[in-house]
Amino acid sequence: MVLMLLVGIAGIVGAVMAGTTRADAFEAANRQSKGAWVGILVLAALACLLRFPFIAWFGAVAIGIYFFDVRPQIQRILGGNAGW
Repeated sequence: MVLMLLVGIAGIVGAVMAGTTRADAFEAANRQSKGAWVGILVLAALACLLRFPFIAWFGAVAIGIYFFDVRPQIQRILGGNAGW
């Protein structure tokens, strides 16, 4: 229960981070659009915070994908270091 609350809060933080990121960075990273990621993260956070039993796990996975796959790649692109 506490874990899903923390994941839901992380989803809201991720949605704010995605919302403040340049839209062309998502295209350069060959990912879904900025609006799509904001929507995914908001819906995932709501599913976790409202404790929908089965859907919350899908939301937690989506939030994890953003933080461990999409966000680092966008940060590399925006940082300009190309992974070096």
